[in-house]
Amino acid sequence: MIPYYVSAFSNHAAIKCPAEPEKVWECIRESTTLFPKALPKEYESIEILEGDGKSVASVRLIKYPPGLSAISTTKEKIEVVDEGKKSLSYSVIGGDILKYYKDFKAHLSVSPKAEGKGCSVKWSCEFEKASEEVPNPDLIRDFAIKNFQDLDAYILGLGAV
Repeated sequence: MIPYYVSAFSNHAAIKCPAEPEKVWECIRESTTLFPKALPKEYESIEILEGDGKSVASVRLIKYPPGLSAISTTKEKIEVVDEGKKSLSYSVIGGDILKYYKDFKAHLSVSPKAEGKGCSVKWSCEFEKASEEVPNPDLIRDFAIKNFQDLDAYILGLGAV
């Protein structure tokens, strides 16, 4: 077999949460102020650089605690927000991720479970590697999964964050 290299990929995850979709969506929309308080092991701070931190074209600088990973900052720009569908998309426009990926975009959505209480949070990303040696962003996907699980625990008051 001849080896080949394709630089553009996607990655995704779906997380089932017992919390109601409206509450999860509200917390995601308030993530600029909520995440550093609710998830201090994952977020040192989130600063609004442009806009209100929630609307299209808003730019935020996310700082992660020292030693968390090789990524200490991320600068992201909100590209799409759909309140009705409880979804948003953003592009990474600065920070350490761009050392590894030329282009990185993420999308997330919150939807009610088909039956019973709770919701599903879907997260996906599209990326282009800076070089073929760069691994797929599985660590970033796993970080997103842990964030939504910890956020769900925070919402439910389990203190597991």
